[in-house]
Amino acid sequence: MKKFGILFLALIMVATMALGCATDGESDGGSEEQIVAGFIYVGPTNDGGYTTAHDNGRLYMEEQLGDAVRSIYKENVPEDKGEVVKVIREMVDQGANIIFATSFGHMDGLIEAAAEFPEVKFAHCSGYQTAENATNYFGRMYQARYLSGIVAGMKTETDKIAYVAAFPIPEVIRGINAFTLGAKSVNPDVEVHVRWTNTWYDPASEKAAAEALLDEGCDVTAQHQDSTATMVAAEEAGAYSIGYNVSSEEAVPKAYMTAPLWNWGAYYLTAVEQVIDGTWTNTPYWGGMDEGVISLDEMTELAPQGAAEKVAEVEAKIISGEFDVFNGPIYNQAGEEVVNEGDSMTDEEMLGFDWFVQGVVGDIPESN
Repeated sequence: MKKFGILFLALIMVATMALGCATDGESDGGSEEQIVAGFIYVGPTNDGGYTTAHDNGRLYMEEQLGDAVRSIYKENVPEDKGEVVKVIREMVDQGANIIFATSFGHMDGLIEAAAEFPEVKFAHCSGYQTAENATNYFGRMYQARYLSGIVAGMKTETDKIAYVAAFPIPEVIRGINAFTLGAKSVNPDVEVHVRWTNTWYDPASEKAAAEALLDEGCDVTAQHQDSTATMVAAEEAGAYSIGYNVSSEEAVPKAYMTAPLWNWGAYYLTAVEQVIDGTWTNTPYWGGMDEGVISLDEMTELAPQGAAEKVAEVEAKIISGEFDVFNGPIYNQAGEEVVNEGDSMTDEEMLGFDWFVQGVVGDIPESN
């Protein structure tokens, strides 16, 4: 009887624990169960740029949270609604509690899937749509772009800087404008020549665009592209380069000066912690240098003399709020004053950028 009583008590305890776990799992207040975080990547994790930066953030989040989280990811997911929804369904089948889609063109698929899986949290990088269980996130990369423009503007001897750009969307246009304003702040004669590739990750197209601009007399390159191909072209031409996403000094040591960096782990850690403790909301995130989600890489010996000191001065003012990158007066390509002296662009205006500042050479084609 004693053995039976102990066995019966044990069965009751197991059943109670099972019911408790089921209740917590359905609760919006979190659970002691392991969180599964899914990541949808537009490129390969070894692209040496954008996707590598996101994957570094995923790994950082895992390292910080340990057994409290398990992550899954899918590489090379095209910007196609049907493909995104398919990948999300697969991740939900694997137990995903929160799913991050990391490219602009993943937005429509994520929003559609969010309606299908209301119990799952979703976050989309660089987009603008939200739902009750879906948010968007990005960083104020334009701050680091401005600083990198200072370096390029001080370095160029021809006053012509190449900028290899992905798609003509506000995110990319905003970065080009910030970079140009930074360059012109130290070199009023500088021109930033833009060439579009209409792809995020295509090393061959990126390199060809950079080579064409270098042939036109540019002696420094910058980029909004996911690979190191633009920097490789600069190195082969004996020019200098500003990278993007991650540090590339080892890949192109004879060209690389610095780069605006993404530190996605700062956001991913916070977002997953919020899912764990039940405080997650669909409030969009747009963090700046003060929150650590973006930064400018340390400068190499190829950076111009005095650039480190100038960048440190401006960076301190950005972080303190004393300086705003898009504070007027700002002129467009036609020389018209678009932002009046003393005024600053609102977040809404920056998120809808569809014009170039004075100093940019190139057109903005209609986005598909």
